[in-house]
Amino acid sequence: MHLPPIIASCLTVAFVVFLYRRDIRERPNVTGALWIPLLWFLLMTTRAVSEWLNTFGLHAGAVTVEEGSPLDAGVCFVLIAAGLYVLHQRQASLLEIIRNNQWLTIFLLYCLVSIVWSDFPFVALKRWFKVLGHPIMALIILTEPDPLEALTRLMKRCAYIVVPVSILFIKYYPQFGRGFDPWTGAAANTGITANKNALGYDCLILGFFFFWQLLQTLPRERGKPRRNELLLTGGFLMAIWWLLSMAHSSTSLVSLFLGVLMVVILGLRFVNKRLIGTYMIAAIVIYVLAEATFGISGRVIELLGKSPTLTDRTLLWSELLKVEINPLFGTGFESFWLGERFQKFAESRWWQPNEAHNGYLETYLNLGLVGLFLLVGLLIATFWKSRRELLTNFQFGRFRLGFLTAVIVYNWTEASFRALHPIWFVFYIIALDYRQPEFDSFESIEAMPPGERKDLVYAGDEIDAKSSHF
Repeated sequence: MHLPPIIASCLTVAFVVFLYRRDIRERPNVTGALWIPLLWFLLMTTRAVSEWLNTFGLHAGAVTVEEGSPLDAGVCFVLIAAGLYVLHQRQASLLEIIRNNQWLTIFLLYCLVSIVWSDFPFVALKRWFKVLGHPIMALIILTEPDPLEALTRLMKRCAYIVVPVSILFIKYYPQFGRGFDPWTGAAANTGITANKNALGYDCLILGFFFFWQLLQTLPRERGKPRRNELLLTGGFLMAIWWLLSMAHSSTSLVSLFLGVLMVVILGLRFVNKRLIGTYMIAAIVIYVLAEATFGISGRVIELLGKSPTLTDRTLLWSELLKVEINPLFGTGFESFWLGERFQKFAESRWWQPNEAHNGYLETYLNLGLVGLFLLVGLLIATFWKSRRELLTNFQFGRFRLGFLTAVIVYNWTEASFRALHPIWFVFYIIALDYRQPEFDSFESIEAMPPGERKDLVYAGDEIDAKSSHF
């Protein structure tokens, strides 16, 4: 059934209002400060303020590659300042943050130092300051009374806007929700975002969250609250699957599949949570052998209907590796795609690339081998944090491991370790540790398999773990 656009718009607005009212009436254990990271997240998962104004015919000022948009910079500054104020009021300890997140701290400090050798130091400094908003917003979530509830509400409230409005734009307002693929020139669905890849990674993030939420909802006691939550979660999963099919983003699809697979595997009774590191090493060895013997990645690419060059990505990678840069230190924080280097690639390709479409290569170009080493160290450190979390807070632990898996895979053909990318923001949520005075460990242990439920030590107290697996 195809409704008149104005009717569809009214129904969409009413649906969004209903969802937000339902959310607030549930009286979640979160503070009003959560709206700050939500606004930050929404601007990344939809469009920047200047893009929204331009979408509706309002000129928002000049936007350049080097300077960006003054309006967007102002909005980021206000949100970051508000986030810092909240953390100050909560007396968040900087020493505690550094002590618990040493790899992340070193990585960010190295990014700051690399500005010294950038050809555009002022631009690089502004970009570094924007990225600093990610850990600030993540810390607001982690310092909420119930961090897990805060994460859940953040994702839901974002989805309440992104998913229904994307469907509305694609079906009823093609001038807003459709565009052209910069790689092929073919028509593409963008939804509430600026391009199809952005719609793809929105679906990756939200699809992963709602699947994880589904696994948490299923074991609850039967009743109206459980039924309503299952209807909400199932409905959003179907809507997100439709949007992902419309986005035709193979990278997001594969990353989502592997992230979900990790979550499912961690929930199996026979999987020993203490041996996750061993399992991961075994999986990597098996993949390397399969790749060397059968060329498994090429077969997967064929199944996805992609060309062997990954839509010219491999050609771009080979050219980027030929560019003369300092191999140890790179060109400086987020400085490669500026000036003459950007112009050179923009003139050679009609789609004007502004990233390497590989997060690891992108890091190398900007930060050199030193930066790439620190990034890999950060990923490994996040893995071990997530592994430890499985033994104390099982649900959040498998969220962290599952999403980390998706991030690592996603950055093979896209670059999300950069700028105001929503995947980079969610990565900070799973990468950061911040001690809470008290944490309700019983709910976490309830979700663990029976074989894993033992007397655990958390915050210095022994916990008598009991209850049943999902």
